[in-house]
Amino acid sequence: MSALLFRSTNGQSPAVNLREAFLCGQAPDRGLYFPEKFPALTQDEIAAFASLPYHEVAFRVLSKYTDGIIPADVLAAICRDAYNFDIPLEKVYDRVVVMRLDQGPTASFKDFAARMMARLMGRFLHEDGKQLTVLTATSGDTGAAVAHAFHNVPGIRVIVLFPIDEVSMSQRKLMTTLSENVRTVAIDGKFDDCQAMVKRAFSDPALKHIPLSSANSINIGRLLPQSVYYFYAASRLAKPGEPVVFSVPSGNFGDMMGAVVARQMGLPVKKIVASVNDNDAFPKFLASGHYEKIVPSRNSVSNAMNVGHPSNLARLVAVYGGRMDETGRIHQQPDLAAMRRDLFSSSVSDQRTRETIREVWNKYELLLEAHGAVAWRGFLDWQEHEPLNGLPAVILETANPAKFPEEIEKTIGFAPDVPPAMTAAIQLPEDFDRLGAEYEKFKQYLIQKHA
Repeated sequence: MSALLFRSTNGQSPAVNLREAFLCGQAPDRGLYFPEKFPALTQDEIAAFASLPYHEVAFRVLSKYTDGIIPADVLAAICRDAYNFDIPLEKVYDRVVVMRLDQGPTASFKDFAARMMARLMGRFLHEDGKQLTVLTATSGDTGAAVAHAFHNVPGIRVIVLFPIDEVSMSQRKLMTTLSENVRTVAIDGKFDDCQAMVKRAFSDPALKHIPLSSANSINIGRLLPQSVYYFYAASRLAKPGEPVVFSVPSGNFGDMMGAVVARQMGLPVKKIVASVNDNDAFPKFLASGHYEKIVPSRNSVSNAMNVGHPSNLARLVAVYGGRMDETGRIHQQPDLAAMRRDLFSSSVSDQRTRETIREVWNKYELLLEAHGAVAWRGFLDWQEHEPLNGLPAVILETANPAKFPEEIEKTIGFAPDVPPAMTAAIQLPEDFDRLGAEYEKFKQYLIQKHA
């Protein structure tokens, strides 16, 4: 059986296998790699997940993509090693649960993809005897997860760009306190500036001598592992074949696209609620069919979602038969009726975010931070348009509230407990570089680092 192929959303680059898509990150035509076709899981296969530990669910889902690329026993061992932490499903009321994806080493959902990517990339590079520099832009949690996952992986150098004024202290310290093969760069700008600089570096002929890849959600290696927890949650909450509602706090739309991937593979999904903060380009597009990115992106308390142009919209548009390039220009409209049938999106202001944190705590003694609160409020917004009708619903909490102690204390009057790993990082000294948001300076920085 031949390996599954991945094509660029821009349609101007040759199809590649999983290994090449992983290691390249972005396609040469500046598009994003996406499966040529989605492997299918049967309802019986999905139902069987209910009795399996998370690492085994991950193996059964991801093996559909790695067949012919990674031996089954190797993938199984990687999954066991990567997923050695809990994934709590906390019942709130009826069949509504919060899935806490904040129990990994950097207390963020980004751990799920970063740990898998680091292990797979490390294996590929070891097999090829090659070196690689992983460029990553972060709006909060990606940088820490990538830095920790790739820390001291042989053959890999990591450079993380973050907007200096838009990450919390604990988010920053989880990445700026690492050294060896990890370097962090504070950018005097927005996340979109960081993301644009990383994307431009991949297609810059002057940097062709530097082997570059990405650990952002522009890399398909981020999305595939993030599809697993949707299967995991559904298998434990839904009857066989019963659809589930997922509400996902959405910034660059990688997490939400994990739900889309799961649905394309056969997971019954009633609705995907893509909840955003004040960066409301997507809900406006869904309503009108007209896409206009937000420049500059707007600062919100849910800082990891401060994205004015989500990269993964190009993949979402492709799923629905359209084509959007990396600048946000739509060359072919997607099937908007089908998109509206499957997805709902609302914008949640900072005021509504804080009100939601207070309301959920007072009513359920459930502690959400700002990103989880956006997902909760988006779920309630959706219910104003469509009834749940007793179906299971999963609201994603993507970061530990302890990452935002000042905001939590200001909103509900006490600071959350801090996980031990975060306490240790906060006490360590920082070391990072600083640049303006000009691409040419970043290019020279890369050249100097690889001289």
